[in-house]
Amino acid sequence: MTHNQHRSHPLFFLIILVLIGCTAKPSKNEANTETEEELVTRALEIHNRVLTVDTHADTPLRMIEPGFDMAERHDPNETGSKVDYPRMKEGGLDAIFFAAFVAQDIRDDDGNTRAKALCLQMMDSIVTSTERNSDIVGLALNPDDAYNLEKEGKRAIYIGIENGYPVGKDLSNVELYFNKGVRYITLVHSSNNDLADSATDPNGTEHGGISDFGVDVVKEMNRLGIMVDVSHGNDSVFYDAIALSKAPIIASHSNARAVTDHKRNMTDEMLKLMAENGGVVQLTMLANYLREAPSNPERDSAVAALRASRKPAGEMTREERIALRQAFNELDEEYPVPPATVKHVVDHIDHIVEVAGIDHVGIGCDFDGGGGIEGIFDASEVMNITIELVKRGYTEEQIQKIWGGNLIRVFKEVQAVAEKIQSDELS
Repeated sequence: MTHNQHRSHPLFFLIILVLIGCTAKPSKNEANTETEEELVTRALEIHNRVLTVDTHADTPLRMIEPGFDMAERHDPNETGSKVDYPRMKEGGLDAIFFAAFVAQDIRDDDGNTRAKALCLQMMDSIVTSTERNSDIVGLALNPDDAYNLEKEGKRAIYIGIENGYPVGKDLSNVELYFNKGVRYITLVHSSNNDLADSATDPNGTEHGGISDFGVDVVKEMNRLGIMVDVSHGNDSVFYDAIALSKAPIIASHSNARAVTDHKRNMTDEMLKLMAENGGVVQLTMLANYLREAPSNPERDSAVAALRASRKPAGEMTREERIALRQAFNELDEEYPVPPATVKHVVDHIDHIVEVAGIDHVGIGCDFDGGGGIEGIFDASEVMNITIELVKRGYTEEQIQKIWGGNLIRVFKEVQAVAEKIQSDELS
């Protein structure tokens, strides 16, 4: 049979049609034949294959409590704890950034000294925990460490700092913290500090964004390879960081303002600039950032009074923490609010993908710092994000980017910029 005869043979066309039928995408009706159980199974398989990274948990506040063991599974309803190593495994969470959080206090030498001491205590507690549990977790310092530890069947533990307050007014502290393992610093928290302005300080702006000293801190972070985190900063902090940083920036736990109008969330203009910058916005699991709650002045007043009466987190005893949790639980019962759900989370992801693109969104749950919603109450339930993403048609490649790929890419770029800066300094 000649080549032309082969192409015109009826059997040839039949084979081609069969092959096309085998390789073509299923029709809408065919796609709908997948049952809910089959979809969940497929989603969990994807979740197991991709590297999953959560960029924000305030768990070190737990870890400095006497007797708190990360290797034990804790009941979140009894203890309030949202993260431990067993629940990371249950949820298929491969890597996490534990943030050493120090609440804003007096900005003088004594206050800065106390903040630094508490910050170092939390860092030491993280390192000690990874050493004691080296069979199941490992301290991670570089992007590839997460993949290497995953291959060993271990969870990767990274360190961050939430609130630049422990830097004080001493630039050398930035390198001290880097040497301790810190790989991102959230410049500011709920009140203005010496580095930058907060989005939620009741007194408004102080520096007009990032302070002169904060500029030096950002430059030092670039030099060392520490990611610049703009979550909690006001809008000017974001724009200043974009302009100042030689490396892409991150928002370790922030959402989309167009979906939920909260000053802690990012506007569409910010999202577009984040894409141009090459950075990433990590979705967080705080209800008020995920959905609009109906106005309730009585509840707001009660919550404000309770927060005003509490001690700084680092100074509270275990009994005082339990009492505070109970007080907040009683407020929730007295003034119930509609829950935030997994669907709200993916609504925000959908919007950020639409505005900034698939390469600029990730996950930063803020467990043990207020994060935890219906369906993602603690680390054992994070796979539900993947299930909802699959339901909405996200591919495995896209899910891989959302769950860790985007953050790891930024992390690598931050390190590359640091290497270049240090190389230029030597030349």
